[in-house]
Amino acid sequence: MLKVLNGEIYRLLHKKSLYIYFGILAVGYFTLAFIRSGGFSNESVVSDALNLFILLPALAGGFLFAAIYTDDLNSKSIISLVGSGVNKAAIIAVKFTLTVLFGTVVFGFIPLFHISVYAALGQAADASMATMIFAVSLKHLLTVIAYSSLSGIVVYGLQRTTFAIVTYLLLAFGVVGSLISAALGIFAPNISGHLVSGITDRILFGMMSGAPLSAALAEYVVYVLVAITFSIVAFLKKEMEF
Repeated sequence: MLKVLNGEIYRLLHKKSLYIYFGILAVGYFTLAFIRSGGFSNESVVSDALNLFILLPALAGGFLFAAIYTDDLNSKSIISLVGSGVNKAAIIAVKFTLTVLFGTVVFGFIPLFHISVYAALGQAADASMATMIFAVSLKHLLTVIAYSSLSGIVVYGLQRTTFAIVTYLLLAFGVVGSLISAALGIFAPNISGHLVSGITDRILFGMMSGAPLSAALAEYVVYVLVAITFSIVAFLKKEMEF
């Protein structure tokens, strides 16, 4: 498993499109902030993070998901891994580990970049503001990890790149959550609070207010573990058809 993990880390670190993509996002982000800088207020560094970071699960997480989960479907390199005797459950564990590792790096850098850009434009964040910005970024990191795990079921159950990416994006843009809330809201009015977005909102609220986190964290872990379990079952039952 460690050999596979090291190989995947090497592959991602040498993936030129990763640096190009995030470089373009960084330039676009700086340009947008510069254009808006004339109308900054004292709270802009936080309020803009709250508004703009909503797009991170789709823009940043979507690319990470595609790079980690679907690249080897396109290249068919996963066939070689399975053929060489690598356990399918180990492959899924590696994918999850990669998502956590690279997601942590990306979502740790983004608030630093945001704070630095706004400081350069005259809106420096104090300690409390910086704490809020990092907490919001952590919420979206948790969202990306959960949505990637859920979309992994499609990756290994259907083994179709397009379906997997569409599933992830539907989750990231809140389409699936909205449909579930609309369908089940009459019978379970609080259902939205127990979806991934609601759970991560509760985790964020707990971090910022000091409210108990145990229930929300437990629900989150259950989501991820169930998703990984279903991915393993789907992968074990599915023939290698790609």
